[in-house]
Order: sequence, then C-alpha cells, then structure tokens
Amino acid sequence: MYRIRKVEEEISRRYSEGKMRCPVHLSTGQEAIPSVFALTITKGDFTVSTHRGHAHYLAKGGDLNAMIAEIYGKSTGCSRGKGGSMHLIDRNVNFMGTSAIVGNSIPVGVGLGLSSKIKGTDQVSCIFLGDGAIEEGVFYESVNFAAVKKLPVLFICENNLYSVYSDLSVRQPKGRSIAKMVGAMGIDMSFGDDNDILANQQLMKKAVSNVRSGNGPHFLEFSTYRWREHCGHNFDNDIGYRSQDEFLEWQAKDPLKLLESSLTKNGSDTTTKLFSIKEQINSEVAAAFEFAEKSPFPDQSEAYEGVYATEETSK
Repeated sequence: MYRIRKVEEEISRRYSEGKMRCPVHLSTGQEAIPSVFALTITKGDFTVSTHRGHAHYLAKGGDLNAMIAEIYGKSTGCSRGKGGSMHLIDRNVNFMGTSAIVGNSIPVGVGLGLSSKIKGTDQVSCIFLGDGAIEEGVFYESVNFAAVKKLPVLFICENNLYSVYSDLSVRQPKGRSIAKMVGAMGIDMSFGDDNDILANQQLMKKAVSNVRSGNGPHFLEFSTYRWREHCGHNFDNDIGYRSQDEFLEWQAKDPLKLLESSLTKNGSDTTTKLFSIKEQINSEVAAAFEFAEKSPFPDQSEAYEGVYATEETSK
C-alpha cells in the first residue's frame, strides 16, 4: 500500500516540472484494493485495467522503472514511450494493458478468460473497472458472455462514487447496488468496504478461489474514494462537484493510516520494521525517477513501429 501511495504522490510532486507530458489519473486513497489483489493472484493470471491503472500495474508486479519511464515518454518505457500513463503493459507478469477508453478493456479481459478455458489452464482473468464503466453497453455484453460460457473471469469494480465530475446520483438509479444488479445477471457477486483491508483480503481470496475452481465469473464491488482530481496532480475540492466535508470524511478513513495504526499497536519493533520498509521503498521510487530522467527519448525513426491500423481500399 505504501509503495503505491509513494509512487503516486511522487508523480504528483514532480508533475509540474513539465517533464511528464501525458495526462495522469492518480488513485491516491484507493490503495487497499490493489494491495489485497497483489496478495491473492499469481504471476500467471491475466489482468487488464483502466485509465487509472498505475496501482493495478504495480500490484500485478509490473516493472516500476518501465512505468515511470513510460510516463516520461522515454524509449525504456513499458510501451517504448508511445503510450504514456494510460497505456501500461508488462507481459512478463501477464499485465495485459490499460486503456484510455472507458470500458474498453472489459471485453479484452473476457477474451483472455475465454483463452484460459479453451487452453484448459487454471489462469484467472482479472478485470479492473470503475463505477462509470457500468454505464457502458459493452459491460453488460461482456458479463453476459462470461456467465453463459462460465469463464474464469474476476470483475473488480472500484466504486469511487464519481465519473469525472458526476456523482452516482445523476448517473444511476438512486439506491441501486451495482453488485446486486450484476448478481441478477447470473454471476456470483460480493461487496467490500475499502477501509477494511483484512476483510477485503478474505473476500478477494475466496472470489479468486471460486473462479479458479471452475465456478464461473465473479463480480467484486469495493467502495472507495479518490483524493485527487479526476485527471491531474492537484486537489479539486474547490470547483464544486464534491464538498470539502465529504473529502475530509473519506480522508479520515485513509486505509493506509488505519492499517499502520493497527500494526504499530504491537510495539516499537513493528514501528521500526515499518520505517525500514518505507526507507527501502523511498529509495526504490527515487531510483525509478532517476532512471526515467536519464533514459533517452525514442528515435524519430521508431514513430510507426508497433502501430497498427487497417486500411480500406475501394476499387
């Protein structure tokens, strides 16, 4: 959790330098969900994610140096500097990519689950999505297909209440539970509170086990909250779409601080261990930014390498 928080906050701190020339969508405050995910899945499991995917990439074991270099647009980046923050991939750990288009990675993840079933592997395909993706038609088509084919797919919905600047009340029916609605489509579902990390770990573990055992797809919905603006490195409580009181209420439930507080009750030895962990992570993150700074930009001749498009011709 601290590693994800440190990376995101360092991106925020340095962003105004003007060296990261792509948009960034940070997930400060949402670290608990990807952290329990990291403890539950295997290297061989597939994962796809969204435009807000830094945490998921890191949780899956994605290379930190390559991620920061990508955000800096360098040739050593995980997409060779061509994709930026919203197009992260590390096939060495089966993190199969993020997408800037809302809902776009959902059918890709379902397809990966289909490949697992066809090949007879025990791989689970994990799909991260936000509450906004529930409003895309492709979500329902994908859930239906996964249910009908009984695919090994785990849908992980991070419900942070907002899609850009619109809260749930203006986008979805009042009082509707997303998890229960999806459950009515014929797949198992569970709901978790982002602030209870130990309960969420058990929830995630049980869901992954059920999917891996051949019981078909599972939908997990977690209640969470992003601290920073939708797109960018600042706070935006002053523009009116959410209140400062709401923000402070969620910040008081910071899952990282709650976990630290719980752990340090065990005495000074735990406090010393936590300090050592943080120092190690701080050094790792600093080294990743230094790597990105020193890495070269791609050569102009590489502009069209790895770029694919179809061309229609008429006779």
